[in-house]
Amino acid sequence: MIREFTVDALTVRVVPAEHFAQVTADHAASALRSAIDGRGVAHAMFATGNSQLAFLEVLVQRRDVDWSSIVGFHLDEYVGISPEHPASFRRYLRERLVAPTGLREFHELAGDAEDLDAECTRYAALLRDLPLDLCCVGIGENGHLAFNDPGVADFHDPLDVKVVELDDACRRQQVGEGHFPDVGAVPRRSITVTIPALLSTRSLLAIVPERRKRAAVQDALHGPVDEACPASILRQQPHATLYLDADSAAAV
Repeated sequence: MIREFTVDALTVRVVPAEHFAQVTADHAASALRSAIDGRGVAHAMFATGNSQLAFLEVLVQRRDVDWSSIVGFHLDEYVGISPEHPASFRRYLRERLVAPTGLREFHELAGDAEDLDAECTRYAALLRDLPLDLCCVGIGENGHLAFNDPGVADFHDPLDVKVVELDDACRRQQVGEGHFPDVGAVPRRSITVTIPALLSTRSLLAIVPERRKRAAVQDALHGPVDEACPASILRQQPHATLYLDADSAAAV
């Protein structure tokens, strides 16, 4: 049984854990098919991290999606690491999305680019030329969207892509998820798509399972809409749906 309610303009769905990956993949597949049916191509941005693993595993098996008609993007990448690094988000999506599906194109953020400003400008131009039909995001333990942590998040950011400093809570999360051996190994900076850019999509799915996200979800849904909890901006997005499981929804 799916429990559905709204918080301000945001649709929230609480899905049993055993159905969570299937239900979120169904929603994403529907958005992709709608874009392809409308103009022959879909532009989609995908999140990474442990919370997205089950969703992606189910989504890439969908045979009712024409993957050769999809152009993919991702949300962020650490500064200074290569795409071969075990924690690279480019590597994560190459292995879990691109290789299993054969996307038409996949545009990567190069965190190891020599000129980071030029890389931000390049990626921002791609997003303007190929406006998003679907954006799949998670919510960080500190409430971040992409790598827009509290302290660098800007709901009215004039940039579409920028270099940011990662806060301590975000860096500790990366260690907790097993991507780095200790906080000292986590890069201090990343390139990220900004909040206005990811909100510009036609359909936004926030895929947020797991007990460790409980406090961030509570703050996002019941605290002030403020950059101190970047995910709170979702409450002002009528085109967004927040998917929770029983663990992440326990405080709401």
